[in-house]
Amino acid sequence: MKIIDDFLNNITMYRLVLYYLLVLIGWAVVLSLFGVLFFNPLSLFFSTGSILAICWITNKVFAYVFKAPTNLESIYISALILSLIITPIKDIHGLSFIFWVSVWAAASKFIFAINKKHLFNPAAIGVFITGLGITGSASWWVGTAYMMPVVLIGGMLIVKKIRRWDLVLTFLVIAVGTIFLLSFFNSSQLISLITKIFLDSPILFFAFVMLTEPLTTPSDKIYRMIYASLVGFLFAPQLHFGSFTTTPEMALIAGNIFSYFVSPKEKLLLKLKEKIQLSPDIYDFVFGLDKKIGYVPGQYMEWTLGQSSPDSRGSRRYFTLASSPTEEDTIRIGVKFYPNGSSWKKSLLAMQTGDEIVASQLSGEFTLPKDQSKKLVFIAGGIGITPFRSIIKYLMDRKESRVITLIYSVKTETDAVYMDLFNQASREIGLKSIVNVSDRTGFITGEMVTKEVPDYKERIFYLSGPHRMIDGFKKTLSDLGVLSNQIKTDYFPGYV
Repeated sequence: MKIIDDFLNNITMYRLVLYYLLVLIGWAVVLSLFGVLFFNPLSLFFSTGSILAICWITNKVFAYVFKAPTNLESIYISALILSLIITPIKDIHGLSFIFWVSVWAAASKFIFAINKKHLFNPAAIGVFITGLGITGSASWWVGTAYMMPVVLIGGMLIVKKIRRWDLVLTFLVIAVGTIFLLSFFNSSQLISLITKIFLDSPILFFAFVMLTEPLTTPSDKIYRMIYASLVGFLFAPQLHFGSFTTTPEMALIAGNIFSYFVSPKEKLLLKLKEKIQLSPDIYDFVFGLDKKIGYVPGQYMEWTLGQSSPDSRGSRRYFTLASSPTEEDTIRIGVKFYPNGSSWKKSLLAMQTGDEIVASQLSGEFTLPKDQSKKLVFIAGGIGITPFRSIIKYLMDRKESRVITLIYSVKTETDAVYMDLFNQASREIGLKSIVNVSDRTGFITGEMVTKEVPDYKERIFYLSGPHRMIDGFKKTLSDLGVLSNQIKTDYFPGYV
């Protein structure tokens, strides 16, 4: 399990999805060589190459016309998805359908966008629009028993990485339940029906890859459940509205529309205002805001930075906001740098005043409880301190006192950042803060918690830091008798 966690912590979500799709294409080539699939490898190569080329060219043209930043990972992912759901063509005569599907998929990110945020899953809208004007449709050929093992293993890694089991499981339960209800099967057909759903349909690929696309998925958990339920219900192939039959892409488009109305709309092009070195390897990046944005302390955003030659870890990252909504004219992130850091972080560190970055996908539920009487414990490891800087700054500016103990674990004393703010909060709003220097006193233990927080069983614990620290401390708290519903964890996708 540690090997898997280390792998996932050192790869971005988008790069993981890209590699996954490439593995699926490779596996399909192997199967087709042995005659297991109904097409030959040359057809798959021709179709995949054509889709990639058309999507790439279309993306370049529209990015130039709209003067918008591009993300090659994203366009490659859309192209590979299309390659896995559209039957490979045998020759140039079948090129018309995949040409227009590819054009619409790439162009949709620019045409069907509001405030630079696209509304629809590109592959789904590409297939849907093209089907309205040209005879053809997606076969979803990836949904076969021979592809299923690779689809399942890679898909589970993706969901583990992005922590969206709630989304995927809700979709599967509703989709399978709807299919059962509409199939009018008897008990002797149960095994056959289950086999058909999971081995001879694209339901798993759809759930793992297309349903979970971050930009077209609601950020709040309750809305994600509704979104998954809506798409799951419409996914059932037996569903008819008069003569109209739904398809997987139509189900997803309907969900995307719902998602747009309930999701944050921000996609910001920000200019660097200030770069502040907080410790030998930690910097704050402060960006100017032209308008106030509505976020809650403790939330995160996705950050996209243009690079001429991005490495295997891609051009996008998630960072929790270190700023407070009360700092209305700026927004900031705190970033830790490593000797062998990614090209993304090297580009970030090289930014100069006035350089631009894109921030989007405001999300996260690592936020204060509405009940101000709730007593809290904040436990931070390393750069996991950033959401607590946001929350505590917010409370100070609002002069709102809460019963909070902050336990901040760092390797050395020089690694402790934002201490001036926390010391001020101790004087002004009664924050109790403890800095644990692990090189000197070891890691945070259960004994330390019981000593510093005698009423710990009455508290809500907020954990932010490396995955290993969070997983270990969740077990420590469980051993102390703290209930799972008293523990909240930050979305912290690794150090890439």
